[in-house]
Amino acid sequence: MIPALHEADRIQDAIESARAPDAEVVVVDGGSQDATRERAREAGARVVESEPGRARQLATGAQATRAPVLLFLHADTRLPRDWDAAVRGALSDPRVAGGAFAFRFDHGGPRLRFVEWGVRLRLALARLPYGDQALFVRRCVLESMGGVPQVPIMEDLDLVRGIRAAGRLALLPQAVVTSARRYRAGGPLRTWLRHALALAAWRLGIDRERVAAWYQR
Repeated sequence: MIPALHEADRIQDAIESARAPDAEVVVVDGGSQDATRERAREAGARVVESEPGRARQLATGAQATRAPVLLFLHADTRLPRDWDAAVRGALSDPRVAGGAFAFRFDHGGPRLRFVEWGVRLRLALARLPYGDQALFVRRCVLESMGGVPQVPIMEDLDLVRGIRAAGRLALLPQAVVTSARRYRAGGPLRTWLRHALALAAWRLGIDRERVAAWYQR
């Protein structure tokens, strides 16, 4: 499932990476004013329309399909080859409730490599993947936690917390490849620091509306 907004230039690559036997690719569009929906359909995805907001879009997509396993993919991210076999392998263990992939950028540079190192450190110490690592979850687990948490920001961390409460979280060694555009636009270290502060706010339970207002400034 791919939530999208104004992603006409990238949506087809994400869809192509998600093709797999028995996998339905659903793009949940939040009101794009470009050709996102048209290009998604051309690439073979089913397009569902939603109010904007990643949490709302993910919830809409989850309700539009009855697949027993849901994988949430950012529109600027590509899944690794044979991702479906990796997910099936992880979920062959009934104790595994969901999981995520490793992470790397589509461009290099020492500052971006530092951010990648930070992601590996976070996974090693806290086992806390973010949404840009293609989270996947059993539908029964998602339903037991009441669906996708409807919060203005960091719904991915809430999903991870719900997965960990229900069972094991599988961290796969295969890496998704995500666009470095936001890090390059805002500066890799500055963007990394913003994410770190938002994570701290999430851990402290600070009001999510306040966090979203600060983060989006």
